[in-house]
Amino acid sequence: MVKYIEVICTFAKDNIPSDISEIVIALLSELGFDSFEESDDAVKAYALEENFDAEALLKLVGEYPEFITSVDTRRIKQENWNQMWESNFPMVEIAGRVAVYAPFHKNVPEREYRICIMPQMSFGTGHHDTTSLMIEMMLDLDIAGKKVLDMGCGTGILAIFAAIRNAEAVTAIDIDEWAYRNAAENCERNNIKGIEILQGDSNLLTRRNFDIVLANINRNILLADKAAYANCLSAGGMLQISGFHASDFPDIEAEAEKNGLKLVKNLQKNRWVAALFRKE
Repeated sequence: MVKYIEVICTFAKDNIPSDISEIVIALLSELGFDSFEESDDAVKAYALEENFDAEALLKLVGEYPEFITSVDTRRIKQENWNQMWESNFPMVEIAGRVAVYAPFHKNVPEREYRICIMPQMSFGTGHHDTTSLMIEMMLDLDIAGKKVLDMGCGTGILAIFAAIRNAEAVTAIDIDEWAYRNAAENCERNNIKGIEILQGDSNLLTRRNFDIVLANINRNILLADKAAYANCLSAGGMLQISGFHASDFPDIEAEAEKNGLKLVKNLQKNRWVAALFRKE
């Protein structure tokens, strides 16, 4: 039975930075946590039990003793995940044009685009700022007729949106088996056929070619795999990325330039950043 770790970081009520949630989420994402819930005074984070590093978590918490008042940890069985999300998963609207909802939602508003997502422990529901930023930026991206890669696809939401916007071919890759299965299920929910879904990492990109690469992962993986993304992009191709904090943007942009990728634009929300690069 697959098990997950839930960590709840509770913050002090007074004199805390306005962006403490974003900072903690950014740091937790580098420890293998890939699903998050935010409230006014806490952050809940989820990771596969096999990826959980208690020592690293304690070290992180120790860096903010004046802001983090408590940390609670528990194990969650896979079958409990859907029940949790049904009680904590509102619909999301992005840029007034995209509605992201779950199968149990009723009265889904009419929007230009509607995407049905059941997360099942996979990252990417539109609730997190990075996913929202990626979808918002994709609205202005010329996707029709293009070959698109969604790297670190999670729920498959970006791959599904690319298919809805008439991409010629879409490939979705994630290293996590549950994400691989969840992406396939969400494709069925949205009546999307033909998306190639693969389980693995950037090693699968060898001898492949794409017009657009989408990657909403985390800073460390983005930096490590930037060359792989650039190599599989066609000339003039676009790399759109998110999953990193504003303070990491200089390192991200510098690594992109080293690999022949020029910044086109970026969006920021609550200190999270999405950036679009073109291959020269």
